[in-house]
Amino acid sequence: MTDNVVFCTQCGAQSTGGAGFCQKCGARLGATAMTPQPAGVPGNYAAAAAPATPEVPVLPESYYGGFWIRVAAYLIDGLLVGIVTFPIFFLTIFPSVAAVIHQAESNQEPGPEVVAALMGSIGFFALIAFCGHWLYEALLTSSSWQGTIGKRILRLKVTDDRGNRIGFGRSTARFFAKILSGWIMYVGFIMVAFMERKRGLHDVICGTQVLRY
Repeated sequence: MTDNVVFCTQCGAQSTGGAGFCQKCGARLGATAMTPQPAGVPGNYAAAAAPATPEVPVLPESYYGGFWIRVAAYLIDGLLVGIVTFPIFFLTIFPSVAAVIHQAESNQEPGPEVVAALMGSIGFFALIAFCGHWLYEALLTSSSWQGTIGKRILRLKVTDDRGNRIGFGRSTARFFAKILSGWIMYVGFIMVAFMERKRGLHDVICGTQVLRY
């Protein structure tokens, strides 16, 4: 039995590894001859290349939401969230603040229970405001709107790198990544003005982009 077997590139016939020419059609056997293939694998196995990773499509710059229009959308959202959270602020924090003011007017030091109530109401309001902001952005961005009300008004939508709608999980991750973008002196947001496809740090982290429509 031969130790090496090759296949002719012209007719596909099997020849011994030491043969210089095909034993069937006479074609020269060289470096281009096909090597043996595992059983059950199609004949073009040796020539098949590994599938390449599809490239991310890059659209003309005007298709992406730029820095200033996204700032405008953020301001609209901030105004709307502020309108909703102000009554909550009034109901949760104002009573404790009023108690402190009342004691100050009576030339009394605020008691420990008053201070504790004030700190507790501030923490409770902060928790409600944070969760409300998160759900507002995550739910709307993962909805059929693909963006918040501010983005909807300015005809912007958040998609993945291929223009598809993102889910609630990725939308949530993007919300928390935006906190990181703000922590580093807002550099993560400023990146929108300079990055390819107008992406901020949070978009890079989560594989998202903002498109016009």
